Amino acid sequence: MSSYEFDIHTHTIASGHGSSATITDMVKAARAAGLTMLGISDHGPATLGGGRTSYFRNLAYAQKKRLGIRMLYGAEANILDYNGKLDLDGSILENLDYVIASMHKPTIRPGTEEENTRAYIKAMENPFVNIIGHCDDTRFPVDYFRLFKAAMDNHVLLEINNSSLSPDGYRGNTKFNDLLILNLSVHFNYPVLFSSDSHGKKHVGDFTYAEETAKLAGVPYQLILNHSSKAFLGFIGER
Repeated sequence: MSSYEFDIHTHTIASGHGSSATITDMVKAARAAGLTMLGISDHGPATLGGGRTSYFRNLAYAQKKRLGIRMLYGAEANILDYNGKLDLDGSILENLDYVIASMHKPTIRPGTEEENTRAYIKAMENPFVNIIGHCDDTRFPVDYFRLFKAAMDNHVLLEINNSSLSPDGYRGNTKFNDLLILNLSVHFNYPVLFSSDSHGKKHVGDFTYAEETAKLAGVPYQLILNHSSKAFLGFIGER
């Protein structure tokens, strides 16, 4: 049994790339990984081949339990500009269980440190955003101190993205950036979230590289929310 209870940054065939897995396939992988809760967060419509608004609207009617796994249905929304505009509007986002906001090429051009930082902070100010995805991306430099303070001010989580840290990751050498985030987590006693960012079932619940990096930073058990579904649900419920 995994010491981690959940993974909520995962992608099915609805994300349009990197996966032919259905939600049921993902649930089976979550069970095999020893998880008790799974979140599906397919890419928003600005991603080539990503989910349409109708897909995200219909998630409100999806099963809340599958094969004994508690299900959450969210989205990885695209940040479209340096003012934090997202590719899904509030009428869609308000009915999802959670929202990850991320920057992706070519949906947005990497800006200056100031522009990228502002884009993330403005996205955090959206009342439906709970998590900032892979803000360790070396192609989108940011001021991590400002970013972390804004996350605390807006009751938003920064994720430690296992895919970014993987040797075959494509966001550059993100380890230094993730260590900055993790050290700020320790300094401010504010939690972080591990995410697999699994496109398909292969890496569901796999936090190998995130865990190694958190150990280097000396992050205590209770600051990694994946150890407790109850703690995570309580945290996002306060948003």
